Amino acid sequence: MNVLGRVRSSFVAGLLLIAPLAVTVFVLQFVFQRVTAVIRPLVQQLLPLLTDTLGGGDVVFVAQVLSALVVALAIALLGYAASMSVGQRLFGSFERGLRLVPLVRTVYFGVRQVGESLSEGSRAYDRVVLVEYPRDGLFALGFVTNEAPRAITRASDEPMYTVFVPHSPNPTAGKLLVAAESELRELDMSVGRGLRMVVTTGLSGDDVVDDLPEGVID
Repeated sequence: MNVLGRVRSSFVAGLLLIAPLAVTVFVLQFVFQRVTAVIRPLVQQLLPLLTDTLGGGDVVFVAQVLSALVVALAIALLGYAASMSVGQRLFGSFERGLRLVPLVRTVYFGVRQVGESLSEGSRAYDRVVLVEYPRDGLFALGFVTNEAPRAITRASDEPMYTVFVPHSPNPTAGKLLVAAESELRELDMSVGRGLRMVVTTGLSGDDVVDDLPEGVID
């Protein structure tokens, strides 16, 4: 790969890594500013003694702290509601509505899929393997997802497994393969490291440290 191609691949990989975080920061900042704008006048009215004693700057700080608490509480309530059956139906209707808006659905579901693959990949996949694909002599990095259905296993004389071979640098798309145990070459590699290798188009390998904060990729 030439220098331009490597730079382009690195840029795309980095963009996919920061996109979920960037969107999250942008949304939280937007909500925080709007909540602060609403709370600040209330703080000035309800805490006149604080305004006279400590000055307006401290009132702004109090408003920001209260805004952060309100946003955090709202996020927690949304998460709780989403875990309930009623909330699941409401959010399902909301997402079905988003699918009707071309640009919004592309950004929303793309960011969501990438974020889910990075944050939940290590729980969704069992182990990292090499499979000979797409032809003899070439190997692809795959993730064992489950044992093959009994209808498939009965057609073989040995255990069969479903293996997901992700596309690079976008791990949310890929190929689903069914392979026998003898055709899988299990790697001494964590699922998190395997996902990082896919997202970075192979630029991150044995030099990547596995002890990242829990929930980021591992």
